[in-house]
Amino acid sequence: MDMDVISSQESVGEPPRKKTRLDDDYLNYSKWDAETVAEKLKQNGLDEAAERFRENGITGDTLIQLKDKDFEKLEVTDLNQIVKLRKFIRTVKTPPFHFLGQKVFNDPIHGHIELHPLCVKILDTPEFQRLRFIKQLGTCYFVYPGAAHNRFEHSLGVCHLAGQLLRAIRQRQPELDITDVDVLCVEIAGLCHDLGHGPFSHLFDGAFIPIVSPGSSWKHEDTSIKMFRYLVRKNQLDAAFEKYDLTAADITFIEEMMAGPKHYCEDIWALKGRTEDKSFLYEIVANKRNGIDVDKWDYFARDCLMLGIRNNFDYTRFIHFARVLEVNGAYQICTRDKDSETLYDMFHIRQTLHRIAYSHKTSNIIQKMVTDAFVKANDHIKFVGEKGVWKKMSEAIDDMKAFSQMTDHVFNLILNSTDPNLKESRDILTNVLKRKLYKCVGQTQAKGEHMKKEVLYMLYFIVQLVCLFYKY
Repeated sequence: MDMDVISSQESVGEPPRKKTRLDDDYLNYSKWDAETVAEKLKQNGLDEAAERFRENGITGDTLIQLKDKDFEKLEVTDLNQIVKLRKFIRTVKTPPFHFLGQKVFNDPIHGHIELHPLCVKILDTPEFQRLRFIKQLGTCYFVYPGAAHNRFEHSLGVCHLAGQLLRAIRQRQPELDITDVDVLCVEIAGLCHDLGHGPFSHLFDGAFIPIVSPGSSWKHEDTSIKMFRYLVRKNQLDAAFEKYDLTAADITFIEEMMAGPKHYCEDIWALKGRTEDKSFLYEIVANKRNGIDVDKWDYFARDCLMLGIRNNFDYTRFIHFARVLEVNGAYQICTRDKDSETLYDMFHIRQTLHRIAYSHKTSNIIQKMVTDAFVKANDHIKFVGEKGVWKKMSEAIDDMKAFSQMTDHVFNLILNSTDPNLKESRDILTNVLKRKLYKCVGQTQAKGEHMKKEVLYMLYFIVQLVCLFYKY
């Protein structure tokens, strides 16, 4: 079968295949009425089934849910007709890649993954391609040479897993009325959920911003939404969204999933993208109820592979047993109680990654040094904003044109500069490359279970005061 195969690093286009008989209506089967279904069946030599389906009012939405036992009820008993009918339904449910404009990506974690053409349009924008140049694990790369993967490939993986999980649920529970638009929205949310990350990922929002903007409540999720809106507007993708029947409510739904529903646990349903009977959709990309979501599944598997750490969590088993159930009046994604050990493995690998890599002492020291360099350079490195106004790094979080220009290249921008104002920052980054790292000469352990954020920040700064420059 001919199709486009795209690697995570480079795109290679191939000529489109010749269309098949069903190509023109693949996207519209949900709009077929009983007469249209009967006509399509006749076109494919299924005259007997066509009459039976017309008599029973089988529409496109019902068609794709039919099983062998349903054929008997509809009095379709001829074996040849049944075999052809199975193939027809399978073809309608799985349209060919070449017609839809879908792409296949060769990913080291998930193998060959498919992306919807609208996702491809989003991916092929400068604002999304920017993620190729932001390290997934920030300064961990200075400790683990294999940790060179970026937010770009992680985003593709989350998009893939989001669609995989929701399609599996839809196949097993057609009564949930999960539509193609629901699936597409969830995939787009997974694809775009990390658009708001700054240079070196969590270094920017977890270390740099708290210092240059004390008291700021900014989170990268907020900028992900702003960047998503900017991406759509700048690249004029509104028509593409309309082409695939995405409305303003669907775009709101995507944004709510990207940030994680803030009002999820309230008694009154406050979300606007979907009604309460589809609350389970908000648990796929950013699960604020229990933390089990496809974002973690991808970065656990990806980080473990690149860091050389064994991953015992099998997300495919969770997908296989996932069911949506009504629990205390809310629809939630659930799994079997006998699979509690699988979930234990998930949280255990998270703890392992934090202990071995994310909180590695040398990585933390380098993060502190890079943060210091960025703070000292903040007033002297600027990016042009939407109205031609130059913005500092700390100001760019509110201007998407300026923010879209910031990647890990800020490190080299400082390192290779000749500006005397950047000398201190340049010296710090030079020491990072020469492995002349800070030495910790003391630490303190915070006590108490309910410490305020301000107290934690104060303790953080106190600890940093006893960190001295070390030069060989």
